[in-house]
Amino acid sequence: MLSVPTLWVVFIVNFLALGLVWTYVMRSYPTLAAAPYWAAASFVAAFFTAIPILRDHVDSMLPLVIGGGGVIFAVCLCTMGIRRFYERPVSWQMTFVTVGVSVAGLSFFVYVRDDMPMRIFIYSAAQAIPIALTLKMVLSRREGRINSGAQLAGIVGALIICITVIRSVCAFFQIGGGKSFVDFNGFQAALTLGLMFLSMVWNFGFLLMAIERLRNEVVDLALVDDLTGVANRRQLLGRLEETCALSQRSGEPFVILVVDLDGFKQINDTHGHAAGDACLRHFTLMTQMQLRPGDLLARTGGDEFCILLPATTLGEGAEIARRVLNACREDAAGCAGADVPIAASIGLAQWTQEIGACSERLLAAADQALYAAKNEGKNRYASCGDIAPPIAPDLLSQQILWNQKA
Repeated sequence: MLSVPTLWVVFIVNFLALGLVWTYVMRSYPTLAAAPYWAAASFVAAFFTAIPILRDHVDSMLPLVIGGGGVIFAVCLCTMGIRRFYERPVSWQMTFVTVGVSVAGLSFFVYVRDDMPMRIFIYSAAQAIPIALTLKMVLSRREGRINSGAQLAGIVGALIICITVIRSVCAFFQIGGGKSFVDFNGFQAALTLGLMFLSMVWNFGFLLMAIERLRNEVVDLALVDDLTGVANRRQLLGRLEETCALSQRSGEPFVILVVDLDGFKQINDTHGHAAGDACLRHFTLMTQMQLRPGDLLARTGGDEFCILLPATTLGEGAEIARRVLNACREDAAGCAGADVPIAASIGLAQWTQEIGACSERLLAAADQALYAAKNEGKNRYASCGDIAPPIAPDLLSQQILWNQKA
């Protein structure tokens, strides 16, 4: 039979180790808002788990009350960390109310009426309720998928709730024998060990949540242009391959626009690269305002952009191109002083069955249309016809259909 102090020492060591791990995570990844709460919860749990051990050395039940309230506070901190992980607001007021009511209840059943089962019930309920309020959050799908670490934390949280209920029921009906601070009966000792093990796994679930979040951020960085925040060439090519494959099965057309800013080198040479970067960001914002939900804007390099328009005909794509050009012209007309006007040329191409899954041919057609728009005087768009472009550029250029707007 295990003594309570022995179990408490194991708890303390466990919580200290978890606190050190979360401190390292907090310092290494300061943007992870949940880490400070989880680190604080571990250290608070270690400190307040140690206080009840003083019951062996002082003739007072106060260490039990303080220790119990502190552990409840640690559980609340853990659940607050879960809320911050999902960018939900946290309520310190609710936490202090929960801890305060719990400590008041524990004090009543220590000093006014000595009732061990009621103390276990209050202690268990104060831990189970905050955990229960986070279960839906951690087990819900986000962006069509479930975070594996969150799923583990949710399952373990549910198990912790079940064990706290079992402990309370067993204490009320004295299943397994009596229980005191000095010694647990065997069944209560097993339940306490189970809670200790589950608390470790619960925190491992938090770690997996953090790891998956950081991994997704790394993936996002690999698919996003650093300067403008839109998709980069890698993401565009991936989406383009997927859209080609989808259109090949369904026969639904789509359009791609290749965009090049006019005179961008002169902007860099005259105003400096900082001004050029500002122009790229400004153009990105203007263009995004002209697009529809589901359209993809990508920066493919330098002053070159591509716009992928799913489920779109060539005529509809031309309307989008006109809107982008008009936005640039209206913005340029309002420039004054040190403002730098922005102009663009656009080439359009529509996917056809002849193109099939060969996205390179579609890009080549849009590029040829862009060159035609440039040769016609820039600040306009040109579109390629519906015939699949051959490999030879001179044959492809015969299929360009001009659409100009002064």
